[in-house]
Formats: sequence, structure tokens, C-alpha cells
Amino acid sequence: MKNGDPVPGAGAEGMNVKYIADVYTDMPGKFGIPRQSGMVPGLAGRVVFRPEFRDPSALRRIDGFSHLWILFDFSLAHRDGWSPTVRPPRLGGNTRVGVFASRSPFRPNPIGLSCVRLERVEHDPVCGDVLIVSGVDMVSGTPVIDIKPYLPFADARPDAVSGYSPGDSVRLDVTVPDGLLKLIPEDRRDALVSCLALDPRPSYQDDPDRIYSFGFAGYTVRFVTDGIRLTVTGIEPEIQPRAT
Repeated sequence: MKNGDPVPGAGAEGMNVKYIADVYTDMPGKFGIPRQSGMVPGLAGRVVFRPEFRDPSALRRIDGFSHLWILFDFSLAHRDGWSPTVRPPRLGGNTRVGVFASRSPFRPNPIGLSCVRLERVEHDPVCGDVLIVSGVDMVSGTPVIDIKPYLPFADARPDAVSGYSPGDSVRLDVTVPDGLLKLIPEDRRDALVSCLALDPRPSYQDDPDRIYSFGFAGYTVRFVTDGIRLTVTGIEPEIQPRAT
């Protein structure tokens, strides 16, 4: 057997992956989501298991862990084929790097990996045991492939080097008029302001007159920014599509 040949019995025909759960968050679309997990600690999510996996035994002793790894499907990034290089927004959207040297969702297998804090396990009379997590960076409805405990003695690497993606992000000064901020439920306001402070725009967009918008917790949030200050100009309830 040569290097690169499939290993007998190692799933050469492909692995049968099942979705085990779905994550529901306040972010209905990709724009505005934190670029990495943990950047907005107050951004919460509910991990709801699919019926086949609602056995409470599967979560036995999970509450002893403070953080979890969630492997998920970049379900909004599916496309035919793949490219060996991508253009990370961090580098202005013009410089190409290898896809395996990036966290781009556009990969041969569009699998994401996020570390989230486990706040609690909550029993729902319809959905069974649900994981309440925080620090999420996922679109609402994201399918989950697997969940594993985060082990600080094994997973943390203080000497790790982050290449072209330094850990510290520039944070904008955010202004939200009181009359607008009060439209957002009080327990979600800090998370909204934190998402805005991260500057949701791609780094190659720099138009201080452009009005941007994204969905958050059932509202459409509109803002302008000059790259230093961000001002919210409007918050309105999202228009729900009519049932057909």
C-alpha cells in the first residue's frame, strides 16, 4: 500500500454523517455574526437534539464541563466543488491563502468547530434536554454534527502562534440611541452592542455613508460606521414572511 491509498476498513467509501442537533441563536443570517466563538460571551444559543438523539443518558455528567466543542455544518456555504485557496476578510479580501490555512466555511467538507460555554442543561417538555450555551458564532438553525467536552489541559495551547490572524480585534465605539436600544429585550442588549463593536463589515468595505443592516433577535438593526465609531440608525421588527 502506498502513501495516499485508502486504508482498508477506514471508510474509503465515505462516512455516513448524521445531524444530531440544531443550534438556535439570535442571528438569522451570516452578516453580523462574530467571526469566532467566544468573542461575544453574551450571545446565547440553544442546542436542541433531534428526536433520534434525545436520550438523556447521552448527556450524563456533561454538566461537569464548563465548555464544549461543537462540530457543525456550514449549511449556508454548500457549493459544488472546492477551491484550494480562499480570500480571508482578515487580509482585506484580496490576498489568497490555502483553504487549510483558513477557517473559511468554503471547504471540501464545510465543517465548523466552535468552543462555547455550557451555561446549563434545561429540560423542555417537547424537545427533551436542551443545552443552553453562550459565546456562539452560528446562524440560527445550524445543524450539529457532534459535541465533545473542552479539556483545558489538552485543548489549550498558550504557546500557539496565530499566523496572519492576531487574536486582538479592533473594537468600535458604538452609539445606540436610548429610544432604539429599548426596543431590544434587556437581556440581549449587551450582546447586540458587542456584535456591533466587532465591526460586522468585511474589512475591504469602507464607506462611511453606506447603511448596513443585519437581523438580531427578531429585529433588523441598521447602522453606519467610519471604522472608528458605529452609530445605529434604526431598529425595526423583522417582517415575517406570510404562510403559504
